[in-house]
Amino acid sequence: MDLSKFFVKAPLIPVICQDSKNGEVLMLGYANAEALRRTMETGTAWFFSRSRQKLWNKGETSGNYIYVDRILSDCDDDTLIYVGRPCGPVCHTGNRTCFFTTLWEHDERKDEDK
Repeated sequence: MDLSKFFVKAPLIPVICQDSKNGEVLMLGYANAEALRRTMETGTAWFFSRSRQKLWNKGETSGNYIYVDRILSDCDDDTLIYVGRPCGPVCHTGNRTCFFTTLWEHDERKDEDK
C-alpha cells in the first residue's frame, strides 16, 4: 500500500487513538510514514516523537500497548484514527486516557436564568 498520500501536506500527521470497545478517545500522537507502516505490520500503535525526534512504540517501556484493530483516515487524508484495544492505562500519568482534565463545561443552569 502506498502511504505517501497521507504525508503530502506535512511529514507528520495527527493520530487519534480511540478505544474500540467504547469509543473513548485515549490519546493524540503524531505519525510519519514509517510509524504508520510499523503500526500496520505489528498491530500495535507506533508514533513519531516530536520532542525526541524518533519513532516510538506505545507500551514499549510500560507494557501498556494499544493493539490496533483498524485505521481510519479523514476525508482529507491528513489525520488518522487508530481504533484499538488499550492494554492498561494509556497516559504516562497513569490515567486511562490522556484526556482527563476538564477545561470548560457548558453550565445549563445559566441558560435557565435567561
